[in-house]
Parts: sequence; C-alpha cells; structure tokens
Amino acid sequence: MLDLLALILTVAGLCLFETISSIDNAIINAEVLGTMGERARRWFLVWGLLFAVFVVRGILPWLIVWATTPALGPVGALTATFSNDPAVIAAIEESAPVLLIGGGTFLVFLFLHWLFLEPKQFGLKGERYFAEKGVWFYAAVSIVLALIVWFALGMRPLMAFGAVMGSTAFFIVQGFRMNADVKEQQLKEQHLSDVSKIFYLEVIDATFSIDGVLGAFAFTLSVPLIILGNGLGAIVVRQITVGNIERIKHYVYLKNGAMYSILCLGTIMLLDSFGFHIPSWLSPVITFGIVGYFLYKSVRFARYMERRHGA
Repeated sequence: MLDLLALILTVAGLCLFETISSIDNAIINAEVLGTMGERARRWFLVWGLLFAVFVVRGILPWLIVWATTPALGPVGALTATFSNDPAVIAAIEESAPVLLIGGGTFLVFLFLHWLFLEPKQFGLKGERYFAEKGVWFYAAVSIVLALIVWFALGMRPLMAFGAVMGSTAFFIVQGFRMNADVKEQQLKEQHLSDVSKIFYLEVIDATFSIDGVLGAFAFTLSVPLIILGNGLGAIVVRQITVGNIERIKHYVYLKNGAMYSILCLGTIMLLDSFGFHIPSWLSPVITFGIVGYFLYKSVRFARYMERRHGA
C-alpha cells in the first residue's frame, strides 16, 4: 500500500512539475497556433502531442540513463529500476551520481538565469535586487560550477565531468531558446507556411522538455515512471494551450513557482549525487508546496487586479 502511494505521489509530482515548467512553452504554442489554419492546428494538437509524449519525453530520459550507464544496454536502461539483478542495481548506483550532478547543475544554472536575467513579476523580496545585478549572472554560475567541480573531484573525477556536461547542456539549450524568441517574432511578421510553423513548434517543445526530463530524475530514476508522469504533464500543457491560455496568463507568479521548484530539485539532485540521503517523497512534496503557494499568491493578485479595474 505504501509503495502504491509512493508511486502515485511520484507520478503526480512529475505531472505537476512538467506542467508548471512548460507554461512558457504553452504560451508560445498558443500564440503561434493562432496564426495557423484549422487543419494545421488540429494536426499539431493530435499528432504533435503523440510526438511530444512518446518521442521527446519517452526517448530523452531513456537515452540519458543509457548514456550514463552504457553497460546496461538499451533494454536494460529502460527496465533497470524494476530489476532485482544485483549487477544491474550496482550499475545504477555507480552511474547515478554522474547523472544527478549533471542534471542538478543544469537546473541550478536555469534558476540563476531566471533570477538574474529574465523579466519577471517579482514575487519574493530580493528578486528585484538580483534582477538589477544581471551583469553578475556569468560570475555567479562560474563560481557555482567551480565549487561543484572542486568538491566532485574530491570524490570522483567522473562526477566533475558530469557537472561540466550539465553546464554545457544549459548553455546549448539557452542558445536555442534565445534563437526561438527571435524566430517567434519572425513567424508573427512573415507569412510562413503552416508546415514551417509546426516544425518550429516541435523543436521548441523538444527544447523546453529538457527542463522537465532532467528535473524528473530528482523524483525517480525509473524511466517508465518519468515517461508516465511527464507524458501526463505534456497532455495537460496541450489542454492549457487549447482552452485556458488567457486565464493562465493572469496567474503571474506561476513562473516563479516553477523556477523555485527547479532550484529545490536541482539542489536535491546535487546533494543526492554527493551521498546525502534524500527521501523519495521530498521532491513531490516540495514541488506541490512551492507551486501551491505561488498559485495562491497568483489568485490573490488576479482578484486584486479585477477589483481594481472594476472600481
């Protein structure tokens, strides 16, 4: 019974995290879909969903586990967490710190980029101060990476390489996203074909899914559970894209909740990689708590703005 509750909590946490970390993706999708024909929109929302769930969010976590534990092979990487084979368990335990430190570094960098450089609705004290010191972002991530690598070298050189790979992945993904912002404006200004827009949306979806996939490893190393939880989250995001995007925009602090969840999950992954015991229930509980707080704050703010405009 307890195992079943733990599985449900994990999947629910994965679904919520995938949903909240993909809000920006949903907004971009909705804006671009508004410029497309009915047939192209229907194609993207049906077949694009299948691609997002089974290809992007299915293949990516499997490839990550396989890459960090090549001895398992492709099938073993998918089923490893359900195996009782001592050799398989040992292989996972051996490679897990490298995976966790890389994912944790990526997520912490993602939070710092938001804190220092991205426009935001200030939800907590101190956010405005960091936003005014944006020039210090690169110094901050450099110091963080240096500290992580220094402590990792004391334990295992391969962990240090994992941290560097996490930072490399962050800057590559960030480059794609910066280009996506420019491309989105071009799509609005130019008369491009619906096929070009569909390809653009699929690439953007793949880029934004990396946050959810890497953060998922803070919940579990089970690839099937990650596919299930993130897949359900991708379905929710598509539903938001179709019918509720304007309402979601009124919840101005949801992005804050997503980013503080990312910080906590990244920190959990880093601590776990260095051997600290982190209970499996902590990641979903923290995610629900943080998102719930900022959702409550967003609802209060939305009601305040409604009363203000109605007065």
